[in-house]
Amino acid sequence: MKLLLVEDEPKLASFVCKGFRNEGYEIDVAYDGQMGRSLVEQNPYDLVILDVNLPLLNGFELCRLIRANQPHLPVLLLTALDSIDNKVTGFEAGADDYLVKPFEFKELLLRARVLTRRNSEATAVKRVLRLADLELNLDAKTVSRAGQRIELTTKEYALLEYLLLNRNRVISRVDIAEKVWELNFDTNTNIIDVYVSHLRKKLDKGFATKLIHTVVGMGYVLRES
Repeated sequence: MKLLLVEDEPKLASFVCKGFRNEGYEIDVAYDGQMGRSLVEQNPYDLVILDVNLPLLNGFELCRLIRANQPHLPVLLLTALDSIDNKVTGFEAGADDYLVKPFEFKELLLRARVLTRRNSEATAVKRVLRLADLELNLDAKTVSRAGQRIELTTKEYALLEYLLLNRNRVISRVDIAEKVWELNFDTNTNIIDVYVSHLRKKLDKGFATKLIHTVVGMGYVLRES
């Protein structure tokens, strides 16, 4: 399980990270809301633990952004704001749980286990990767956009799956070659560009919103805008 903690108090962040690592979790930490937003967009997490009073971008707003882009990613708010109004605001922002400071680490661990287990069970029922109106069903090996079935070759499907698993993250040609083709990248070949071009025609042609973007000098990114 990989977690993200967004907490601007270094001592508390260190305490929480140490506790989860001792329990076998992998955990990243961000010390402000903007850093937290960037990490969420670049990495796949099983749970995000958010403070509310954060620099640059507060926890409520970050929670709304997470919920808008990754509706199935569990979010637990961890904050000293304990009024009913604050809790209502947190849940309306899309939080799955709300734990008030100070707290016992055992309770935080228990709540984290409940949320990650619930998310794993929901994912197991129907394993589908989504971005905007694009869907890839990992079990049926099917792809559709806006309800329209899209036929892909085996390599095109593997490429799309890798891009979806890393959506909103710029992926280099070297990464694609190693992860999709399982070979060292030869700078004299344009095979990656050719397959991305094929995939782009099948996914984006005829749709106003383009999903596959080229980042000059860096690679490709699958994102909504």
